[in-house]
Amino acid sequence: MRAICLYLHIHQPWRYERYSIFDVSHDHNYWDEIDYYDKQNNERIFRKVAEKSYYPMLETLERLIARYPGFKVSLSITGTWIEQAKLWEPDLVSKLQRMVATEQVEIVAETYYHSLAFFYNREEFEAQVKKHLETIRDLFGIVPKVFRNTELAYNDELGKWADQVGFKGILAEGWDKVLGWKSPNYVYRPLGASRTKLLLKNYRLSDDIAFRFSDKNWSEWPLTVDKYMDWVNMDCLRGQLVNLFMDFETFGEHQWAETGIFQFFENFVERWLSVYDNRFVTVSEACDLMPVADEISMPETVTWADTERDLSAWMSNEMQKEGLNDLYAMRDEVVRSGDARLIEDFRRLSTSDHAYYMCTKYWNDGDVHAYFSAYDSPFDAFMYYMNVLRDMEYRIAQLKQK
Repeated sequence: MRAICLYLHIHQPWRYERYSIFDVSHDHNYWDEIDYYDKQNNERIFRKVAEKSYYPMLETLERLIARYPGFKVSLSITGTWIEQAKLWEPDLVSKLQRMVATEQVEIVAETYYHSLAFFYNREEFEAQVKKHLETIRDLFGIVPKVFRNTELAYNDELGKWADQVGFKGILAEGWDKVLGWKSPNYVYRPLGASRTKLLLKNYRLSDDIAFRFSDKNWSEWPLTVDKYMDWVNMDCLRGQLVNLFMDFETFGEHQWAETGIFQFFENFVERWLSVYDNRFVTVSEACDLMPVADEISMPETVTWADTERDLSAWMSNEMQKEGLNDLYAMRDEVVRSGDARLIEDFRRLSTSDHAYYMCTKYWNDGDVHAYFSAYDSPFDAFMYYMNVLRDMEYRIAQLKQK
């Protein structure tokens, strides 16, 4: 028996507007929902991606679920995405509810706000995980059993935490520097865990679809179903569980429909399931699929981002460090205030995308960081973010005086 564990991540941040220093202490609305044609407008961006990616991919998944009882997929969905979908495209939520009801779709737990709170404030991290679990329970009637941290950011401490709170499994990047000669195509155990299983992304096969599919400079372009089947079959010689983890927006947004990505995906699912004893499994099923092969230790944090596979996409320059440190420094005062709007604004600002927009590693080369940013430069993103933080400090001070 050979199995593919397909996991897709769905997320949209709340983007802050071009918030001027002259707005501080006067305007407390940071989230651009006013000018629909402005670059940062959250509604415009969400509807654009919904048309290109969310609707066509969900419809593709619905067809596959109806056609193949053996097709299964796991999804993680941030709370910020759910909020925006409810506001502007509620049919997307209805589609997801129908899909989960088939029991062929599993929802994975994470931080509600797609934050890196685990590395800054453990109480805040646990509060965001709790809110996400409650949201998923209320929306879908289920309690997630497997956890993924933002950007698959994982280390031994996180594995220990997942084991202590009782998650069946946790997801991480199957990075060569950690695995060495080992294969990601097995079930592992976090260092010292007693019950939690560790599922590792097969990054080569995942990234062939997520990043290289439409790259005409890639030596393997075009990627055909026959070629990809051969690669998966060969990789199964190194273990019979292939974890394909990628962003949901791979389909339609990162790889446009014109590239043939949707048809490729449907044809691959059909081909894979046409072979006797081939399966798709959810993340929970993958944890139960085979005995633990070994224990894996990641003392240093590993993510699925950039060539370094570390936290440098969010924490490599002084702007990012200052922004995140200043944000979390006010956390306890924000929570103690009991002001619901202030707490919500704080948590929206904890979304990791904001630090990502400040990354300068590859800006001059027009790297993926620039593609995803809603701002003209990392410096603009930092300036507006810090102006918002100054206004947050003003609001805290005002509340103290009451």
